[in-house]
Amino acid sequence: MRTAFVFPGQGAQYVGMAMDYITRYPEFAKVLSDFDQTHGTQLAAIMQDGPEDALKETKYTQPAILFHSICALQVFMRSSGVRPDFVAGHSLGEFSALVANGTLNWQDALHLVHKRGEFMIQANAGVPFAMAAVLGLDAQVVMDICAEAEAAGLVRAVNFNTPTQTVISGTKEGVEKAGELAKAMGAKRVLPLVVGGPFHTPLIHPASAWLAREMDTVEFRDAQIPAVSNLDALPNTLGSASREKLALQIISPVLWVDSVRFMVNAGVRRFIEFGPQKVLSGMIKNIDKDAVVLNLDKLEELDALLGGLEPDGPPETQDR
Repeated sequence: MRTAFVFPGQGAQYVGMAMDYITRYPEFAKVLSDFDQTHGTQLAAIMQDGPEDALKETKYTQPAILFHSICALQVFMRSSGVRPDFVAGHSLGEFSALVANGTLNWQDALHLVHKRGEFMIQANAGVPFAMAAVLGLDAQVVMDICAEAEAAGLVRAVNFNTPTQTVISGTKEGVEKAGELAKAMGAKRVLPLVVGGPFHTPLIHPASAWLAREMDTVEFRDAQIPAVSNLDALPNTLGSASREKLALQIISPVLWVDSVRFMVNAGVRRFIEFGPQKVLSGMIKNIDKDAVVLNLDKLEELDALLGGLEPDGPPETQDR
């Protein structure tokens, strides 16, 4: 069975995340301790005890989710013979995917997403902003609504999460106007999101350049397992291309629906999500109801996950 490993983005965090992995595996605790020492942070304490508002700060949220995702991945890989045919992640999760396929090492990825979070907040330059999830409308309808609402202020469709769930982002006035139009067009809900900036829009353009410079200090290796990029929903194994795509991704739409459909069309039937919550699992089932979707959040779920895997069979019969 062709398999994709997938990794969540911002919004999946919760107080207490990854503490079970840290308690069981001292080497994971050391990775987090080294991160705190290097960056002068208290990420381990915030993940364990909160407060929740601190964990929601983008500069902490992003490394916290990546750390949790890679803990779950590594424990699974030690216990299972399953290897992915593709990896992919939603926004921030693309960095986790690039750790999974060997393009980035874990420590470098933690550093980059911490800086990415800082850059995304700093780049907005004080412009009032908003983001909202539009539920129940076709993505093209949401794009047309954003185009109409641009008279009030910049607003773009930025996260194509499912065929009927699209996140919009931009100026406060633009997002509010688009939300009004969406409701008039029959949207089931327009749900405001608590975020630190107008992510994935040109309003945070400086963050793209800042991140590109930061990534130049880190090695991006070529990989054997393709990563499907948010930027174009296409597979890539070249480290140099991954670096370029990540710099552009920060100001570009997240093409999650197209990414999942690409993998399905390439023969993927099983998706395994690693990291906090089950956000991507729900999205994937909404994109392809026939997909086999599994996930690993808490360490106690590992045995159930392993028990639910269909045998891949010997190599010569895997694709028959």
